[in-house]
Amino acid sequence: MRAGCDDDRLRASVLGRPERIPPIIMPLSDSTRGEQDTQVGKKIYIGNLPFSSTEEDLQDLFGRHGTVESVAVITDRETGRPRGFAFVEMENASAADDAIRALDGSDLGGRNIKVNEAQDRRGGGGGGGGGGGGRRY
Repeated sequence: MRAGCDDDRLRASVLGRPERIPPIIMPLSDSTRGEQDTQVGKKIYIGNLPFSSTEEDLQDLFGRHGTVESVAVITDRETGRPRGFAFVEMENASAADDAIRALDGSDLGGRNIKVNEAQDRRGGGGGGGGGGGGRRY
């Protein structure tokens, strides 16, 4: 048995976890960063949508600025009615930026729509609430 092996086991048992080597993170060069931005798509949030808006309407509207990969008009889970917002994924990040600049605050069906880059979801959503507990005496 190796002499250092016992030390490693002891260190792991004292710390409660094995020792981990941190990953090496290399920054992107400016030239690589620029290529990545134009090649990677971007997800866009559209808010304050008229409830009559369809995926086809948004496909046409955003398609004027570049290739649209997907459109999702968000609907209520129980009623199936639109909730007034949607997400559009564009193939090219620079086209998405152009669409955001051109369409944010513009009129669609009598409403000023809000258009910006979609943010990652925080946490796991609404999560159901407490269980109500037991009887009280």
